[in-house]
Amino acid sequence: MAQRDSTLKNTPPLAHPGWRFWPGRIVALILLAVVLAGFCGLLREWRWQAIPELWQSAYLRQVIWFSLYQATLSTALSLVVALPVARALHRQAHFLGRGLLLRLTELSLVLPTIVAVFGLVAVYGRSGWLNGLLGAMALPFNWNLYGLQGILLAHVFFNAPLAARIMLLSLERIPTNQWRIAAQLGLDSGPIWKTLEWPSLRRLLPGLAAFIFTLCFTSFAVVMTLGGGPKSTTVEVAIYQALRYEFDFSQAAILAVVQLLICGTLWLLATRQRTSRDLLPGGIDIAGSPRRDTQKARMRDRLLLSLFLAFLILPLTAITVRGLPGLYAELDSLRLWSSLVRSLMVAVIAAGLSVSFGLAILAASQGDRDAHRNAQAGLTEAGGHLTLVVPALVLGTGLFILLRPQLGNVSQGLALVTLINALMALPFVLQVLRGPFTSLDPFSLRLADQFNIRGWYRFRQLILPLLKRPLLLGFAYAAGLSLGDFSVIALFGSPGSPTLPLLLYQQLSSYQLDAAAGTALLMLILLFGLFFVLHRLGQNATIRATGTTPAARRSNTHA
Repeated sequence: MAQRDSTLKNTPPLAHPGWRFWPGRIVALILLAVVLAGFCGLLREWRWQAIPELWQSAYLRQVIWFSLYQATLSTALSLVVALPVARALHRQAHFLGRGLLLRLTELSLVLPTIVAVFGLVAVYGRSGWLNGLLGAMALPFNWNLYGLQGILLAHVFFNAPLAARIMLLSLERIPTNQWRIAAQLGLDSGPIWKTLEWPSLRRLLPGLAAFIFTLCFTSFAVVMTLGGGPKSTTVEVAIYQALRYEFDFSQAAILAVVQLLICGTLWLLATRQRTSRDLLPGGIDIAGSPRRDTQKARMRDRLLLSLFLAFLILPLTAITVRGLPGLYAELDSLRLWSSLVRSLMVAVIAAGLSVSFGLAILAASQGDRDAHRNAQAGLTEAGGHLTLVVPALVLGTGLFILLRPQLGNVSQGLALVTLINALMALPFVLQVLRGPFTSLDPFSLRLADQFNIRGWYRFRQLILPLLKRPLLLGFAYAAGLSLGDFSVIALFGSPGSPTLPLLLYQQLSSYQLDAAAGTALLMLILLFGLFFVLHRLGQNATIRATGTTPAARRSNTHA
């Protein structure tokens, strides 16, 4: 009895083998249940008669056609811009603005859409900087930002940096010895493209195109603010209008299913090519490639990178310039600060949930793989990626229809927004955590087994110090995505108790441009501050865990 009591007393907390598997499986089941609940909501309002009405309605046919058309054009333009930028970034390791450009490409995924749109309007709008500059030079330029052209510009602004970053990661994975062989053979840009770069990118491009197409097809805030009328309405906006203004739940359900079929088919194709895991930016350090270029090629690359950097930074600069007076004037606005508190509360809880869900799923799938249950591991991880296939507004539409009679107050809506934001960020968090989680040192793990370091002690002493940096990065991505969310909050949020994105949209809609500029700047400060603080915390954690700085590790790697 005494021995058993001693054993129980010395058992580490959460040391039972089940704690490695069941939390992740339960999270995957919760995800499946939420998605199925969304489908049930859609089926609840399903009417077969709505299908012929869909095809007989010229407006709905136009909505579907325009969604496909703008998404195809946006995808093609984004890839065309991203490809030379990625190659130039790979070639020019010592470009002066390279660090800033890389940080901007990292943040493009989480930059609040409605904030960036405000910056684009300030630069390219009718009274923007570009028109003002051309007018001063007596060069009339009556370009209207609103409509298809504005949507394409915004989509390229968001997706070209993301595509360039992903392509750059693919180029960085080409082994260094192949670059050395190419340099010894004296290959110039053309043969290097054919033998090294194109084979590396070819496998990536179909999945990347599908990924960007899905982002553009499900774009909501961009089309709401820059669409300019019914001719530029997409499926997402039509769903929102059907729910919030026309109360036509059947039409919203049909459109949501149409959107789900298109996005699901594309993701199925991307998954079959096994490229989906390469489609999200990771948190690795990039150091450039060991190659030599001519002076002319270097100048061309640096000019291209400078133009691209200006394209990205001008709207952010415009937000800062226009936002400072607006933010100063709004410092005593109770509505602004209460919106900030709501946004922070939703973002922090959603990010915490998303990181916890991600860790649980990875622990379960890794445990199943160690036990040679690969199919079970794949199913658990697939549960974490369900929200990549099901767009936020589609999921929100189903839940909105299902829970509509019970949704009565602000806190319920915010709780639902928090949960959906956490689920939407989960695929990105999984991508950030997967690599570091699966590359833990096997020797250290075996040593921990020998010393009976299991459960909570194992996580705190062994896993947490090594994973602190990716955990903080995953938290930052999830919080950033939640801070900028506009589609879900537009559906479930209360106009009287808005978050920052909803407040910004209300200010833009009522032409309070100075106040909107202040709100946009506050969101930008919040996002950059969040990433800066968490990035520094992650760097310090890495130095404490490994005893070296990231720069020193890069130097050793390329030595």
